[in-house]
Amino acid sequence: MRGRPRERGTEPRGRPGRRGAEPCGRLGGGARPWRRPGDRGAEAVEEPGVTMTERFDCHHCEESLFGKKYILREESPYCVACFEALFANTCEECGKPIGCDCKDLSYKDRHWHEACFHCSRCKSSLVDKPFAAKEDQLLCTGCYSHEYSSKCQECKKTIMPGTRKMEYQDSSWHETCFVCRRCRQPIGTRSFIPKDSQNFCVPCYEKQYALQCVQCQKPITTGGVTYREQPWHRECFVCTACKKPLSGQRFTSREEFAYCLSCFCDLYAKKCAGCTNPISGLGGTKYISFEERQWHNDCFNCKKCSLSLVGRGFLTERDDILCPDCGKDI
Repeated sequence: MRGRPRERGTEPRGRPGRRGAEPCGRLGGGARPWRRPGDRGAEAVEEPGVTMTERFDCHHCEESLFGKKYILREESPYCVACFEALFANTCEECGKPIGCDCKDLSYKDRHWHEACFHCSRCKSSLVDKPFAAKEDQLLCTGCYSHEYSSKCQECKKTIMPGTRKMEYQDSSWHETCFVCRRCRQPIGTRSFIPKDSQNFCVPCYEKQYALQCVQCQKPITTGGVTYREQPWHRECFVCTACKKPLSGQRFTSREEFAYCLSCFCDLYAKKCAGCTNPISGLGGTKYISFEERQWHNDCFNCKKCSLSLVGRGFLTERDDILCPDCGKDI
């Protein structure tokens, strides 16, 4: 994640001054410090020519802040030592408190001295520079890119964070490197066809590699089928009669024309003399032929007793076939 550090602000620091008077430093000679009431043998006293002053103490240790630097927090003054002990953040790099005289650079609730805010790898300063965070480490864009960014498949250089990249099957390219191998034009988000680890725009691939469909004479860019060693689009390889697609279906041919089984049987198959259904002869189907009549094996039975006559002797009576037992009385 990229980001920039920000400085943590503090209340203005300064020296206290007398009420209604110019700012002053330490109490000078001839002036008596103001004591608290109740101090032994003492009370508030004002000598001639000396103005009585208010107490201005640290909110925590109650030490006087006259002539000292102090910091305001929620309208209360603190001496430098107390403020740093109570409120100073600890530097992530060196582990020391970040004092009032130092810049406190913060990122995601973590804090650094200005001098400690540098790249974890090359140690270069990240102050006022873009950076990235990885596993609690801060990295300059150069080190992050070298260690974690993708490498361009074409030019082998690092793809810097914030630049556009193209990705396909675990490979990455600079946008300007993702071009057609043939025409060298950028592919961008257009369709393309990979071949032998190279990418081609669709028009160039069709010109250089695509087969031409026997039926429509157009390039076959995806899929396709082969019949009689000739290429076809799937949608072009259809039954000659009904025009239904034959891809993935059983089919047969007659005079080099392809037909679905239904159309072939209706147009060309012989009819069984027993059941009158077509005899396709496909898939090793066996049938009996006798005097220009044909039967399915399962239909070649005695007309009277239904005994199968396949491989047996038989007799005929007009259009009927009979086993020898049923035909002995003829």
